Amino acid sequence: MSVLTFELPDGSTRDVDVVHVLNAGYAGRSQDDVAAHVAELAELGVPAPSVTPALYPVSPYLAQQTDRVAAQHAHTSGEAEWALVVADDGELLLTAACDHTDRDLEVHGVAWSKNAGPDVLARRAWLLADVEPRIDELTLRAWVTHDGRETEIQRGTLAELLTPRYWADVLSARGDLAPGTVLISGTIPMAADVDQFADGWRVELGDPATGNTIELAYAVVPMPEPIG
Repeated sequence: MSVLTFELPDGSTRDVDVVHVLNAGYAGRSQDDVAAHVAELAELGVPAPSVTPALYPVSPYLAQQTDRVAAQHAHTSGEAEWALVVADDGELLLTAACDHTDRDLEVHGVAWSKNAGPDVLARRAWLLADVEPRIDELTLRAWVTHDGRETEIQRGTLAELLTPRYWADVLSARGDLAPGTVLISGTIPMAADVDQFADGWRVELGDPATGNTIELAYAVVPMPEPIG
């Protein structure tokens, strides 16, 4: 398991001894749009989920606060997301996250692809209670880096996704809304004309009401060639 530490706006910190990590999938607020997305992915060979929204368990050690992600080949990429984190004192935190996914493995099983790369989380967080009244106004953006040049690939608001409260209720019903649980939200659409297979990813969760942002960034580092 991994231990994550988050700094809050007042300068205090919250520790999280990660026990469960869950990745939401097909988690758009409009399930009609989700159905269309499922159909698009099916044309690419990605198997359709049995139900939407979906929820995929991920190995706890994959929740990381890191600036480097090792990639086993050239077809892995991130996704701009938010994360709901249950701190060791039971408080609900909201932070930025990037779900680094193996796209080649995705055609064999989404759950497998989610377990082939880390969920990178920011080192800062907000108390969910502090931002929940304006949750739909919060922004989510991502940029990719190619040869030192950064390009925006995702831009949206949390109104496009099922809310942290929705997922908190789901986790509570499952008995999983407990210290050490991390839920990754699912993502917003990517720009079709931007190459997602990048040298680096940067994700920003923003609060327009205050001007505050939470950011993470990491380099994608190719693994050495195997022997044998």
